[in-house]
Amino acid sequence: MSSLANRPSDRFVTIINVVLLVAAGIAVLAPVAWMVLSSFKQSFEVTAYPPTIVFEPTLDNYRSLSETTPFIQFGLNSLIVTIGSTALGLLLGAPAAFAVSWTRITWPAIVTLLARMAPGTLFLLPWYVMFRQVDMIGTYSVLILTHAVITMPIVIWVLLPFFDNIPRSVLEAAQVDGCTPVRIFWRIALPLVVPGLAVSSILAFVFSWNYFLFALVLSNSETKTLIAASFNFIGEGSTNWGGLMAAATLIALPPLALALVVQRWLISGLTLGAVKG
Repeated sequence: MSSLANRPSDRFVTIINVVLLVAAGIAVLAPVAWMVLSSFKQSFEVTAYPPTIVFEPTLDNYRSLSETTPFIQFGLNSLIVTIGSTALGLLLGAPAAFAVSWTRITWPAIVTLLARMAPGTLFLLPWYVMFRQVDMIGTYSVLILTHAVITMPIVIWVLLPFFDNIPRSVLEAAQVDGCTPVRIFWRIALPLVVPGLAVSSILAFVFSWNYFLFALVLSNSETKTLIAASFNFIGEGSTNWGGLMAAATLIALPPLALALVVQRWLISGLTLGAVKG
């Protein structure tokens, strides 16, 4: 009898969950759908009010984008900067996360988190002056170094739960056998947190790919990234909304494709790091 009495409330909870999920899906996907559809409109149709729902699709925006912008070169620049900063973030962040977990001293991780939470403009002017003095403005190196400020905190805070969940007895046994902390990190701890490495790499890639400010100011015409090049469609008197939507669609494709491909491993990795014990 009690199970029968609970059925209406269970159904109500299920309905509420479905409604909330649908609402969340619409909130997330509606801007993406609007961006993609707008990329096939004329510029005046993008800003028309009321919005143009039925329209004749055109590829003029993509055609003009390929003719007026070295989009492939900008895409290669984005890949170089993103892959480089992700690799640097892993190279610095993984040992840092292990050291924090090993020593239980958390303030270095908190400092990196504060650096990530601070507005980018806080670093931009000092970096610009400093890198200009050593003639590094407009190089891949400066973009990779500055983007590592974004990727390294992500790597540290994603990997921390994975390192914390390694049984302490395993690490202490290796230490008793004569392994140095460096050897314990490379030979024992790192292989055990491969899911965390995958998750942190994906998140670092996405955040670096989409970051705008540093690439806008510290790059030049040869090293400009896609996200910074999209700023060219915004002028003082007018904005090429059709071209901007086309550029935004193409820029969003790699992170979206990556997220769709690895979503299963991403979710399972995050869950493993959160609940493994």
